[in-house]
Amino acid sequence: MRRGRSRRRLSGISATAALILALPHACAPPVWGAEEVLVELDGMVLPLPLAELERLAPEAPGAALSAPMAPRSEMEAWLALLDGRSRADVLHLLRAPLLKDRSLAQQMLRSWAGQQVIEQLGDMIEVDDRPGGAAVVQTLQDLLERQPQVTALDLLRELPSDRVRIDVDAILSLARRWRRELKRQEALITQLRRLPLAGAPPRSDRPEPTGPAGSPSAGPRAVELAVSHRRQPLPLEIWPASGGAPRRQWVLLMPGLGSRPDHFRWLSGSLASRGWPVVVLQHPGSDDLAVRQMLLGERPPPGAEVLPTRLADLQAVLAAGTDGRLALPEGDLVLMGHSLGALTAFLAAGLEPEPGLPRRCERALEDLPLTNLSSLLQCELDQVDLPLVQPPPRLAAIVAFNSFGSLLWPRGGLAPLPVPVLLSGGTLDLITPPLREQLALLAPMHSRRSRAVLVEGGSHFSVIRVEGDGDGADLFQLGEELVGVAPLAVQRALLSFTVDFLEVLPAAPSPGGGASGPAPEGRGLRPQRYRDPTVLAHVLGPAEARRVRRSLR
Repeated sequence: MRRGRSRRRLSGISATAALILALPHACAPPVWGAEEVLVELDGMVLPLPLAELERLAPEAPGAALSAPMAPRSEMEAWLALLDGRSRADVLHLLRAPLLKDRSLAQQMLRSWAGQQVIEQLGDMIEVDDRPGGAAVVQTLQDLLERQPQVTALDLLRELPSDRVRIDVDAILSLARRWRRELKRQEALITQLRRLPLAGAPPRSDRPEPTGPAGSPSAGPRAVELAVSHRRQPLPLEIWPASGGAPRRQWVLLMPGLGSRPDHFRWLSGSLASRGWPVVVLQHPGSDDLAVRQMLLGERPPPGAEVLPTRLADLQAVLAAGTDGRLALPEGDLVLMGHSLGALTAFLAAGLEPEPGLPRRCERALEDLPLTNLSSLLQCELDQVDLPLVQPPPRLAAIVAFNSFGSLLWPRGGLAPLPVPVLLSGGTLDLITPPLREQLALLAPMHSRRSRAVLVEGGSHFSVIRVEGDGDGADLFQLGEELVGVAPLAVQRALLSFTVDFLEVLPAAPSPGGGASGPAPEGRGLRPQRYRDPTVLAHVLGPAEARRVRRSLR
């Protein structure tokens, strides 16, 4: 890991996705300054004059030509081969805004993730016989200093170049590799269904998790903890146990990037009502407010550079419990987190990235990682000075929703952890895809208790619950294509798996590394297939994870 302050910033996952999707369109059209732009396609090189594109592109939305054309030039002859709708779309794209929000676009272009995207695009676009990514970025930045929006034609007129060459063959090759990866992820479902797993009916004694108003829990107590590494106090929610059998563990929950404790009240309240006290951290600087400020262009995008502060938050809470400044629950500790919160838990438990991360990232970023956006966040970690951490005493387990770390721990996965781990993911997740991430972390383990729960149709945001935001301002007001299928049913299933996992945890390892104490009696979380009318989920142990990964190589 690089020591010293991070020099670059990585955008949030949502902003990264937007940047990746926007910039290829920004770079694909030809550019001004070249009287001809050379487009390399299927072994041919086609010249496309800008003046002709400007003449044909409509000035107003909806004005693009859709009727058959009578070609008056070589370019019009090529365009005439397209059907009317496709021709209209191509021409309209030239005047459509590529970057609609000046402040947000400027922050994204300056981000670490943006630089990685541009470097890869530079291999496909040449400006004056040199990789053109840097020229495109600089031109976009110059334009955004002078005007609120940028269209493709604006970019073409401003690029300082006499010659541009666009390697469409390379772009298509990249698209084919993306398609193959998506096919592998689709094949994952087939392989999961072939596993000889015992069926498990839904647990009738575990109703669907409800919000705070309908939960039997008394609700959380808001606490602000003064910490030395922040100017403002650290916000916490503390949920006391309000029912169920007495538990030997308590849970410390960390939301993911851009999220807040409210999004997990369905989980915190449900666990508290079953006997587990829960403490939920809010991480200012990487919570919903920070991402909202990024979207407004008011601050740089949060990314991997927030991990040292997140780790300091966790350690400060545990220290305050030790010295009496904060009344924490007694018993063994379970670290729980979603996405970046899960990665924080792994690092807090003492895992350090395996040597060779820069080399692995160089290979991983050769293809723009649209099918695994967490690769960008993992690779920025090489720019971050991670502090040395002391694993929490009495750590009993880790529960990680939509976790990632395959580039950080490619050989050993989570095997070095001295405690069992419950991972979960969804087959619609392209941020932390289960084949590349959760199964890759679980497969090297030999723990008898570690498991991965993979939900068909689940997404990266299936665990997010939005309640009480009548103004619609919540960042996670997402459609089904991002939330995934039946999120309430997915949450019900994940709650059941989490409870089963926690109920039979052994005592935490002693500080000296001694053996765990005996596990309490009860039904453990065994490999199984769970089905209800809307959810099909597969619970795998390390052996099943290895079998699935071998079948998809």
